[in-house]
Amino acid sequence: MSGFAGVMAEGSVQRPGSTAFSRELARLLTRRGLSWRKLAELVGYTPSWLSKVKNGAPPSADLARRCDEVLEAGGKLAALAVADLETTVLPAQLPAVTAGFSGRSEQLRALHAALSAPEQVGAPLVVTIDGPPGAGKTTLALRWAHEVAALFPDGQLYANLRGYSGAQCPLGADEVLEEFLSTLGMPADRIPSGLGRRAGLYRSLLAGRRVLVVLDNAAQVAQLEPLLPGSAGCVVVVTSRSPLPGLGVRVHTRRVTVRSMPPEESFALLRNVIGPERVNEEPEAVRALARHCAHLPLALRIAAERVLSRPPGGVAEVVDQLATTGLDLLAIDDATAVRGVFSWSYRALDDESARMFRVLSSHPGPQFGVAAAAALAGVPQGQARRLIEALADVHLLESLGDGRYRLHDLLRLYAAERARAEDSDTDRRQVVCGLTEWYVRSAAAAALQIAPYRAPLPTLFDLLEGADPEVFFEDAATALRWCESEMYNVVPVIQQAVEHGMPELAWKLAVLLYDYFLFRKAWSTWLAVDEVALRAARAAGDRRAEGWVYANLAAFHFWRRDFDLSETEFEQALAVATEVGDPHGQAWAFYGLACLSCERNQNTRAREYAEQALALFDRLGEQDGEAATLATMGDVYRQTGQSDTAIRTTQRALRACVKLHNRYGQGRKLAKLAEVHRARGERERALHYLDLSLRVRREADDRWGVADSHVRRGDILHELGKVEAARAEWQNALDFYTTIDDPRVVDMRERLGIAGSPRPAPVFPGTVH
Repeated sequence: MSGFAGVMAEGSVQRPGSTAFSRELARLLTRRGLSWRKLAELVGYTPSWLSKVKNGAPPSADLARRCDEVLEAGGKLAALAVADLETTVLPAQLPAVTAGFSGRSEQLRALHAALSAPEQVGAPLVVTIDGPPGAGKTTLALRWAHEVAALFPDGQLYANLRGYSGAQCPLGADEVLEEFLSTLGMPADRIPSGLGRRAGLYRSLLAGRRVLVVLDNAAQVAQLEPLLPGSAGCVVVVTSRSPLPGLGVRVHTRRVTVRSMPPEESFALLRNVIGPERVNEEPEAVRALARHCAHLPLALRIAAERVLSRPPGGVAEVVDQLATTGLDLLAIDDATAVRGVFSWSYRALDDESARMFRVLSSHPGPQFGVAAAAALAGVPQGQARRLIEALADVHLLESLGDGRYRLHDLLRLYAAERARAEDSDTDRRQVVCGLTEWYVRSAAAAALQIAPYRAPLPTLFDLLEGADPEVFFEDAATALRWCESEMYNVVPVIQQAVEHGMPELAWKLAVLLYDYFLFRKAWSTWLAVDEVALRAARAAGDRRAEGWVYANLAAFHFWRRDFDLSETEFEQALAVATEVGDPHGQAWAFYGLACLSCERNQNTRAREYAEQALALFDRLGEQDGEAATLATMGDVYRQTGQSDTAIRTTQRALRACVKLHNRYGQGRKLAKLAEVHRARGERERALHYLDLSLRVRREADDRWGVADSHVRRGDILHELGKVEAARAEWQNALDFYTTIDDPRVVDMRERLGIAGSPRPAPVFPGTVH
C-alpha cells in the first residue's frame, strides 16, 4: 500500500479477551484435533497473528474466509467475524474543533500531502505540528484530524500531554497508556503495571489496525516514544512548541510549522467571528486589530470576543485599548489568556535563555542578527547564537533565515514585562547602551570600508580605537550588506538612544551612515535618520554635530532635487560651522553650495563657492574633498565654454580619485569627462569615457551610478540617431530609478516618450559628491 489517502482499512479495533469468532474457532479446532500453529500453516498467517485473534483481535475479512474454508464452517466463522465487528465500540476521542475555524489552507494541504507518503513496514507515520504559543497548533491538528477521520475506521485516540500547561505537570506516558488501553477495551484489572509492559500491550492492540492518534502539547521526545504504535497502518499527530529534534531519527516523520497567520487569513478569522457587517463598517480598524494581535489566532479570537461584547462600531475602541493595555486586554480567564500561554514557555527556559529573551525586547527594530543579540546580552557571539537558537526552537523567536530573527509584537510585550519585573533600571539601560554602541561601532567600521578615502571626522570613530575594522567587515561589499540588513533598524535604534538619554550616540550613528546613503540612495530611511539625528544633536548641545547633520540633510534634498530646501540647509550648515570654528564643516558646505549654483547655471557663484572650498580642503589636507570640488569646477568650466580647462580640471580630479582608490569617485569623474567631450561634439570620445565609467561603477557595485551612465549613453546615442539603442539604455535606467523611487523617473519617461524626435537630451550639470 503506497499511502493512507483514500484507503479504507479492514477490520476493527482489537479487543482483549475472547470474541464469538475466537470461541467458535477454538471449538472447531478442538473438534478436528488441530493446533493453532497448524491452523496458521493452513491459512497462511503467522502463529503470532493468530494468537492475537485468539485473544480478541478481530480478524480481517480474508482471514475469516480462509478459516471458514479450512475448517468447513459453512460461512459461520465469516458471519461471526462480521457480527463481532458490528458490536465493537470504536474509540472516537477527538475533541470538537474551535468554532469558526478559518485559514491555515497551506498547512492543511501539507498535512493532507503527508498521508500520501509511502508506508514503511513497522513504522507509523508521525506528523508533527510545531509553532509559537497561541498560533493555533491544537486547533489545526483537530480540524485536520476530523477531516481525515474516515480514513481510520478503527478509531481515533486523543491525549493532551500538558507539555506547556501552566501549573499542571506534563502528563506521563504511563498515564496516557492507561487511558488508551482502557479506551481500547482492556479491563482495568488486566492493564499491566510498568511503562514498558503497557507500551507493549498498546502496540499489540494496534497491530494491523488503522488508528489516528493525536498527541497534543508535547514537550519532549521521551514523552512520545512509548505512545507510538508499531504498525504502519497508524498515523500519529503531535503538536508541540518545540520541533522535537531527534524524533525523526526514530520514526517516519513529517513536519508542519505554523506561525502567525498571513494578514488576509487573520482578517478572515475576525470576519467569521465578529460578523461581516461590522467588519465592513470598520475594515481598516479590523486590519489594525489583526496587527495588534500579531496575527496570532488565540489573540485574534480573544480580541474578537472583546469586540462582540461592545456595541456596534467597537472595533476601533478595542484597537485603542490594545495599543495602551496590550496583554491585559487579551485575557478572558486564566485558561484563555495570551500572557499565560506565553508564560508556560518562558518558565520552561533556563536562566541564560530567559535573560536573552528579556533583553531582546530592548531591540526596537523589526528583526536582528546574532551580533546584535550578543551586544544586547553582553555575551560572546557563539553563546548568543546558542541561546537564540534555543529560543527559536521553542518558537519564542522566529528564524527568518540567513542568521536573522524576529520577536513578534505580543512576545516583545511579554518579554518587556518580564524585563521590568526581573531586571533593574540600571541593567535595562545598560542593555540599550550596549546595543547602541554596537550599532555605532559597526557603522564606523562600515564607513571605513565603504569610503576609506574620507578624512575621518573628529570624535566619530572613538569607539573603534584599538579595533581592526576588518574584524567587523572584510571589505566594502560585506559592509554594504550589513548596512542593508540593518536599514529597518537604524531609525528605531536612534530614537531609542535619544529616549534613553544617549543623544551623542544617536547623532553619531546617523552621520556615520552618510556614505552608505550616498551610495545606495535609501531615500526614506536617509531622511528619517537625519531628522532624528538633528534632534539628537540639539539634545546633546553639540553645535558642530548639528552643522554636520544639516549638511547631510542638504545633500539628501539636493539629490531629491528640492534645491531651495537644500540651499537653506547648506547655508545653515555653513553658519553653524563658522560659528563653532569648524573648517571641515565650512569646506563641505561651500562645496554643496557650489554644486547647487552649478545646477542652476549660476556659474560665477558656483566658482566663488568652489574656490573657497578648495582653499579650505587644501589647508586641511582633505584630498577627497579637493577632488570632488575640482570636478565641480570642471562643470563650471564646461558650462562657460572653457572645455580645455574643463578637461584638465576634471582629469586632475580623476587622478586624485585613482590615488585615493576611490572607485565611486572615479566612476563619477569619468562620466563628467564624457559630458565635456559631448559638449565639444566629440560623441564617440564621450561614449568611450562612459564605457569606462560604466565598467568602474559596476565593479564598485554603484547601482545608481550604473543607471546614471546608462542615461548618459542613451542621450548620446539618441543624438547619433541610434534611437532603439538609446531607448534600451534609458529603459535600463528607468527600471532602476523606479525601484528606488528616484525623481529621475520623470526624466526617463520623458526621454522614452520623445525618443523618435530630434529634440536633444539635456547635458548633465554637476552633482553633490
